[in-house]
Amino acid sequence: MNDIALSSAAAPVKAGGAFFVETVTWVQHWTPSLFSFRTTRDPALRFSSGQFVMVGLTKEDGKPLVRAYSIASPAWHDELEFYSIKVADGPLTSRLQQIKVGDPVLIGRKPTGTLVLDGLKPGKRLWMLGTGTGLAPWLSLARDPEVYERFDEVIVTHTVREVADLNYRELFETELPNDEILGELIGGKLRYYPTVTREPFRTEGRITDLIASGKLFTDLGVPPFDPAVDRLMLCGGPSVLADLKQQLLDRGYEEGSIASPGDFVLERAFVET
Repeated sequence: MNDIALSSAAAPVKAGGAFFVETVTWVQHWTPSLFSFRTTRDPALRFSSGQFVMVGLTKEDGKPLVRAYSIASPAWHDELEFYSIKVADGPLTSRLQQIKVGDPVLIGRKPTGTLVLDGLKPGKRLWMLGTGTGLAPWLSLARDPEVYERFDEVIVTHTVREVADLNYRELFETELPNDEILGELIGGKLRYYPTVTREPFRTEGRITDLIASGKLFTDLGVPPFDPAVDRLMLCGGPSVLADLKQQLLDRGYEEGSIASPGDFVLERAFVET
């Protein structure tokens, strides 16, 4: 890990035209390679659950160092949450992983992205397929009441390498169904399907293989993907996204966008830095 740290005692960061300067309110280090953090949220920032925004730090020369992050908190929340990998020699995450409560973080003023409900045609069942930190947009959408108003069933899948990487497992399995506000709305609609690729677990394997074999549908007791009723959102690494997209195209699915809603949407905006 890099020894560059952002200290709350550092010189104050001045807001640029493209960024808000927000304050870190919470940091959670899940594993040596994964962490989450929350910041304050300027009331002027408006976004749709599932969108991403540029997030980063100010370099010593005063210039911003940023990358795209899905907003993991729902659109109604008064704070912003993010879920990140740690790259030891990454220009940004080598520093970002060392932030502490009270530190300043740059938040872009223009949220965007394709993982929004308006990119999908009406349907019965919504699948959110994520790998690694590709879970982040589902953390936002799964806490958005509109999702449950539009769909009868919501299934979140999360594929990781090791069991320790299932960082938000308790949120999906326990906290959301029992939430004082969302619990009644969610009811029995939300289902969570974690899979692990490199360790023994109750469900093992890549999500693409579990789809191809049919095990995903057998485990959940639902029919295979059907373009007439199933809508999908995809977020993860480039290779798994390409494979998932091809699986859907082979089943007669059409990719959607806000301009032209379809049967599935995916996000291509993320790189590891």
